[in-house]
Amino acid sequence: MGKTTGAIAAGHTETARAGARMFEEGGNAFDAILAAACASCVSEPVLSSLGGGGFLLAHQADHDPVLYDFFTQTPKQRRTDSQFYPITADFGTVTQDFHIGRGSIATPGVIKGVFEAYADLASLPMDVIMAPAIELARDGLRVNAMQASLFDIVEAIYTASPESRRLYQSQRFSDKLLRDGEWQTNTDMAQTFQALAAEGSDLFYKGEIADLIATDCLEKGGHLTTNDLASYRVEKRKPLRVDYGRSHFYTNPAPSTGGLLIAFALELIKQAGFRNLAFGSKDHVERLSQIMALTNMARIDAALIDGAEQAQLKMLDQTYLQTYRAQIMNRPKALRGTTHISAIDNNGNAASMTLSNGEGCGFILGKTGIMLNNMLGEEDINPHGFNQWPEDTRMCSMMSPTLLLRDDGINVALGSGGSNRIRTAVLQVLVNLLEFDMNLEQAVNAPRMHYERGLLNLEPGFSADALRALKDHVPDHKIWDKQNLFFGGVHSVRSNIHTGRFDGVGDQRRGGAAIIVDESL
Repeated sequence: MGKTTGAIAAGHTETARAGARMFEEGGNAFDAILAAACASCVSEPVLSSLGGGGFLLAHQADHDPVLYDFFTQTPKQRRTDSQFYPITADFGTVTQDFHIGRGSIATPGVIKGVFEAYADLASLPMDVIMAPAIELARDGLRVNAMQASLFDIVEAIYTASPESRRLYQSQRFSDKLLRDGEWQTNTDMAQTFQALAAEGSDLFYKGEIADLIATDCLEKGGHLTTNDLASYRVEKRKPLRVDYGRSHFYTNPAPSTGGLLIAFALELIKQAGFRNLAFGSKDHVERLSQIMALTNMARIDAALIDGAEQAQLKMLDQTYLQTYRAQIMNRPKALRGTTHISAIDNNGNAASMTLSNGEGCGFILGKTGIMLNNMLGEEDINPHGFNQWPEDTRMCSMMSPTLLLRDDGINVALGSGGSNRIRTAVLQVLVNLLEFDMNLEQAVNAPRMHYERGLLNLEPGFSADALRALKDHVPDHKIWDKQNLFFGGVHSVRSNIHTGRFDGVGDQRRGGAAIIVDESL
């Protein structure tokens, strides 16, 4: 099999290399993104895990895109004596409480998602796809500065149990987790990957690992049972679509919320556009902050938290949209451990995948090398309070894997980590591409802003006039001194089917990397 040309972008160089290796093996974009997803569980352990959940937006050439929802599911039964407690994560400038323990674990979906997408879309054998992850876990890799900083933030979680502490402890400092440049291995996870490649997903959902999860939860305060695992299903959904001129935007539909909020903002921008404005200008900053504020307002008005499917119909209704467009057009002109992977190939296939483990539950599952998720302890997806979740329900998320398919043959795959900043990060890259005619690198690297709860956060790079004018229309604002992972990490790839050219950008805010595989390499 000859080499496939393509591009992949991800949150770590080793994650991207795993995907690029599939192109070298003659695989397609789906082989590449699945290999990268597996590798990310090793190279980005705070953000990605076989015990987490996620979404894949897949576009096969000459087919409509399909959204694979393999996010976490709430347990079928809630126990009252769960192991569930808060820890404090230190972000440097602020701290935030997260909840961990076996009682924070929701039914994981990553392994099921990988295998179902593999059956539908992949072209290479599973042992080939998992080989890079096996080698990374067995042979090790050097921790980079981004991953070391994440270990610092979640130190209280990854030192919560002796097993986790041993696995991720610094070789130089006994009271610290792995530091920049230190060697990280996980031989147990290498063996888990080998077993999965040989036995399939039933090992995790119906076999030995399922029994291990259920026993551990029963004995130590978790909710999950073998029934939760055996009954887990990947949901295939029709993506949410917005037509934007000759471009077609596809993203994660209800019951998740991030894609809907992006779609709502794009509908507003269609008429209250930016093409007559300069990027970073006073009018650009003012109009974009208004759109972000109105999107937040519409989210509440449409009762998005309580019923995403119904809210989706309401928020994209033209009459409903017009009430918000008027507020823009008539004005004077004056949270989470998440990673993303994008892949595209020369056969017209494109894939966008976002993964999350929450922050992790704090405990390693037996000899698997896996830390399961703490999604039941995520404040963002427990709006009615902790331990009030509806039983046996697919959890919603802000994760928004996105495709932009254009009539001129230019296709873009993108997405981001960053909790509730995902939607604004993806929106701004889309606006940069659609309205400001930026190339991919410019669109990703341009300064960003995020508005929420009355506070506008801005990266440096907007005009002095724009910043001076903020006191009049957004008096509560914060200007950061440099670009930051707070504003997401939009790892993106683009192809042009007419020229055969590929572009890829790994967002440096989150340690991203991109690799292009072409015939000259």
